[in-house]
Amino acid sequence: MTYLLTIDSGNTHVKWGLHDGSNWLEQGIFAQDKSILLQQAWKNLPTPHDIIISNVSSIETKKKLSKFLSCWKAKPRWITPLKYQCGVRNYYADPSLLGSDRWAALIAAWNWQQRGCLIVDAGTAMTVDALSDTGEFLGGIIVPGFELMKKALTTNIITLQNQEGEFSDFPNNTANAIHSGTVHALVGTVNRMSELFSVTLGHMPKCIISGGASQQLMSELNMDASVVDNLVLEGLVLIAEENSETIECI
Repeated sequence: MTYLLTIDSGNTHVKWGLHDGSNWLEQGIFAQDKSILLQQAWKNLPTPHDIIISNVSSIETKKKLSKFLSCWKAKPRWITPLKYQCGVRNYYADPSLLGSDRWAALIAAWNWQQRGCLIVDAGTAMTVDALSDTGEFLGGIIVPGFELMKKALTTNIITLQNQEGEFSDFPNNTANAIHSGTVHALVGTVNRMSELFSVTLGHMPKCIISGGASQQLMSELNMDASVVDNLVLEGLVLIAEENSETIECI
């Protein structure tokens, strides 16, 4: 049996999964500043025959991951978005400059949905990407994510920095007002993109949501939406399966 190690290295977290060609055997997540724990988590894994990575973090993170992975013979493969891959056509002005995590998520969404949809990744930043009924990535937007937006409002207010807040339609305290306002802002962004995209599609798009704040969004969205965990990892499996020659080997 062969094993594929997939790694989604984002701005604040590293997600990983070991796949046997049919199923996930193990998955995990660590904060970037705790990524040294990856070595412990991977110590008893079956030896992967292939390693595929999306990294949108720093060059330093890439070097650190490469060091962690050097215990295995398989060379890590770092994906770069292409003009066409796995049934998805990339209409970004410069396809290679699209975030590799967004590209992998688009590929996973197309494989699952096979029709026009919005792909929402609610992480450190929130991306909302439009995928047509024929698998064309038309473009998307990037806005501050849930925690980043809240941090922007509370950084200089000591009394609010450790208050989480709760969602309410009409909040009656500041912590709840910031929490609820952030949810409304992100939900409103998704709703607006859905309305715009429906004009292009001729029908309302399905919304596929992933990322740490997906549940906060899901509970307030008034549309056909589903939460899909680890969408980027799913896309990495599909990319690895299709054509290893399109991935940069380092």
